[in-house]
Amino acid sequence: MVALLASGAALVGVELGKGALSQPAPKIADPCQPREGRTGGIDATLQRIVLDGLDGAACRLHTTREELVLSIGGGGAGVTRRWDEHTIEVALRAGMLRAVDAAERRGDLPGFAADALRGIVEHAPLGKLIRGGFSLSDLLG
Repeated sequence: MVALLASGAALVGVELGKGALSQPAPKIADPCQPREGRTGGIDATLQRIVLDGLDGAACRLHTTREELVLSIGGGGAGVTRRWDEHTIEVALRAGMLRAVDAAERRGDLPGFAADALRGIVEHAPLGKLIRGGFSLSDLLG
């Protein structure tokens, strides 16, 4: 246990020695501005759709994507939910539908896949996700 504590203290010391305190704070992107993202392959496409959807929801709620995600998760350190469940659900659905439309326009999704994804977004139990009681079986039936 002492070795672990000493190692942790050494790591903190090294980072402080490298100037960790003088580093600028990370820049939080504006969710209302388009972001470049990876495309190609189903995994990258789905990741971009989800991230674009969260950006759309955050923009609609006038917040950051990060604060929205922490709010959905029930809050984190110093984060309290600013919106009721219905407001978050409406914003998430709108953001995700807009992201699917954008992916189809970019050519990342064929029409049949975009239609299927829209159906999932329109009927997914987002309320359960927001409350934290969501599993894959809830989505699939």
